Amino acid sequence: MTKNHYKVGVLGGGAWGTALAVLANRAGSQAMLATRNNNVLQSINERRTNEVYLPSIFIDPAIIATDKLADVCRSDLIIIAVPSHVLRSVCILISDMLATNVPILIASKGVERGSLLLMNEVAASILPHNPIGIISGPNFADEAAQGLPCATTVACARKDLWDMITYAIGGKLFRTYMTTDVIGTQIGGATKNVIAVACGIAIGKNFGENARAALVTRGFAEIARLAQAKGGKYETLMGLSGLGDLILTCGSTKSRNMSFGVAIGQGKAKEETLAQRGRTATEGVVASESISKLAKKFDVSMPICDGVYRILYENAPVDRVIEELLERPVVAETA
Repeated sequence: MTKNHYKVGVLGGGAWGTALAVLANRAGSQAMLATRNNNVLQSINERRTNEVYLPSIFIDPAIIATDKLADVCRSDLIIIAVPSHVLRSVCILISDMLATNVPILIASKGVERGSLLLMNEVAASILPHNPIGIISGPNFADEAAQGLPCATTVACARKDLWDMITYAIGGKLFRTYMTTDVIGTQIGGATKNVIAVACGIAIGKNFGENARAALVTRGFAEIARLAQAKGGKYETLMGLSGLGDLILTCGSTKSRNMSFGVAIGQGKAKEETLAQRGRTATEGVVASESISKLAKKFDVSMPICDGVYRILYENAPVDRVIEELLERPVVAETA
């Protein structure tokens, strides 16, 4: 298979999955999008837009939307773009349909509840013979699909896999940068969602931009500590999948995690806020539990992430958590 003639199968009809199918098509690949959401299927096939998750984007008729997973699994590259908490079930579902030489690119961000496994570890436990890569970076789905300039990190062990992914979905306006640090890339992508919730809470409490800047900076320190404890590299966190993604997610209410935090900061309850959105839980809500437990497992201090967890899962009053954070002893910044 030569450059720009790949068959790319995307599992997941959400905003990011749809955007990745659009990017693959734009790169010259033959793109198929698998979803079991009948509303998404009907919207794409009849009106050429995903009215449920990405309504502003025209979807080229060459992009095939289907609910037949077996057809999509005959692609040259499989992209899994589902919420982190259903990644395992999707991998189990396709395990009998997928040839062992077909690479998998995981676009899900998170740490699995219970097992505390990263997304590549979950996939590898079910599909041990398939090459696995991770895509993670500062990318809002709508902007990437519109063709606005953006960049992302692809983490994988082999350069030939990165080359394939770059040719299959990359381009002048969607630049892919390679790293072999799959751990640091994933810790950055998962934990920044929790920090975004914290920033949203601060904005909802009208604490101002100084407070947000402090949370982003100290949140980055927490991310770096956890990544290094898990075996990731600090340099990775200084790149697109770490600092870049953190800046994007914590800097705009376009971020679902940040806007969710704003609602919590304004006094709304977690379940009420999620119900009003009519969507699956934001990744920051799911990740706050797993990240907090992973930090305890590695004995890593993450007071901001732990505070978010306590607010969302232990019903700790927001004001009390904030007060406790402000009363923490002042230490050297680089300690």
